[in-house]
Amino acid sequence: MEKNSKIHIIGIAGAGVSAVAVMLKDLGHTVTGSDEGFYEPTISYLKRHGINILTPYKKENIPEDADLIIIGKHSKLNEIENEEVALALENKERVKSFPEVLGEITKNRENIVVAGSYGKSTCTALIAWCLIKAKKDPSYFIGAIPIDTRNSSHMGKGKEFVLEGDEYPSANWDNTSKFLHLNPSSILLISAEHDHFNIFPTEKSYKEPYKNLVGKIPKDGLLVYSYEGKNNREIVKNAKCRKISYSLSNRNADWWSTNLRYSVDTTFDLINKGKKVVSLKTKLLGRHNIENIIGCGAFLLENLPRLGKAGKKIRPKDFANAVATFQGIKRRIELKNSRSKIPVYEGFGSSYAKAKSVFDALKLHYPHKRLVTVFEPKTFSWRNIATKKWYKDIFDTSDQVIILPPSKHGKNTHDQMSFQQILKEVKKNHPKVHRANNEKETLALLKKIIKNGDIIALVSSGSLLGLSESVPKLMEKMFPK
Repeated sequence: MEKNSKIHIIGIAGAGVSAVAVMLKDLGHTVTGSDEGFYEPTISYLKRHGINILTPYKKENIPEDADLIIIGKHSKLNEIENEEVALALENKERVKSFPEVLGEITKNRENIVVAGSYGKSTCTALIAWCLIKAKKDPSYFIGAIPIDTRNSSHMGKGKEFVLEGDEYPSANWDNTSKFLHLNPSSILLISAEHDHFNIFPTEKSYKEPYKNLVGKIPKDGLLVYSYEGKNNREIVKNAKCRKISYSLSNRNADWWSTNLRYSVDTTFDLINKGKKVVSLKTKLLGRHNIENIIGCGAFLLENLPRLGKAGKKIRPKDFANAVATFQGIKRRIELKNSRSKIPVYEGFGSSYAKAKSVFDALKLHYPHKRLVTVFEPKTFSWRNIATKKWYKDIFDTSDQVIILPPSKHGKNTHDQMSFQQILKEVKKNHPKVHRANNEKETLALLKKIIKNGDIIALVSSGSLLGLSESVPKLMEKMFPK
């Protein structure tokens, strides 16, 4: 890629693509982009960095003198349905996928790749935050927007480049998993629980790119993995480097926690092979986030042979200070209001494991409150008839459940269930289920349902029909502090 290139990005509003767009602009390139059906927080993130979104897709969006055209991964980004993509692909020499570009940007850096079916964004952001607080000035790429740095990408002067690695295909013309375009020096592997059923129909097919990824770590690198993460112990056998395990409390792992006390500020001790390393405090909610912190601690505090006398990435006290100040990721159990007696949390629920971590965390920290859930079955997985079993217990901790319409995207493919079929599955296992067709109906239902002392969970990987903004406002009006 030449310096000061003119780059146009088709599908710029994706979480990962937008991060690369900002990174390219920071590198001095001129960046334009187009998209459709986008929503917050990506819109504000791009605008804040001086990048406007052209919409709708049309061939006139592409600057005639564009040096490089990046095309995102979405079913609408194909040359048959999308005239902008069709024009771009007339000259394939100037077209690349965003993971290809990310691989070029990070070449010859010490790449720390965080991979897994859930927890990637949080762990990537936390590792980057810890290095920042230790004055290392790392570069980073996060597939979501952190609350602390406000930026999902940054080109730093330090040698470390912290990267969220995604197993999803790179582009409509390239089925290579995105993270296989990266060159990891070391990896933090959280879990490989079968996901993206429309892309990986079997668990075996889902594990394969992970096996290839860990095989790319050089012999003097490091692989830190969750001891209890699904499929991890099978996958790590493909790595030729040093391997370190972590767990919430399993002492068969190399790193674990003890003296764990959940509260507004949860506290625990971090243990390495039976010896206390440091005491920690965090505002993050849920068991899964404690395990995420342990994994990041194991990675940053483990002795790294290739660093020679330097030993660890940071000191234990620096790690503790960073963990105590880390606020997490937008939409990852994010508190959306502060002026109401009814807390409203937004959680990312693209898969069963991700959604369950939200509900488990809220139950753990608010055991005596009624939980009212607003759920949008956005992804293919939540609409796939093969995964209807997910609805059997996902709302077990919810007192009331409001189901929003499923996405219409690809509704006639991949054995998708209709809105009525999804409602039927939920009602089999939950007595208090409501259907809402739009934002107005949802707000009307909440007015009837909510009682003083409740909490609300907004769970989706989509737009939630604008409810992320309107529900907190409604609660502040109905139940002001």
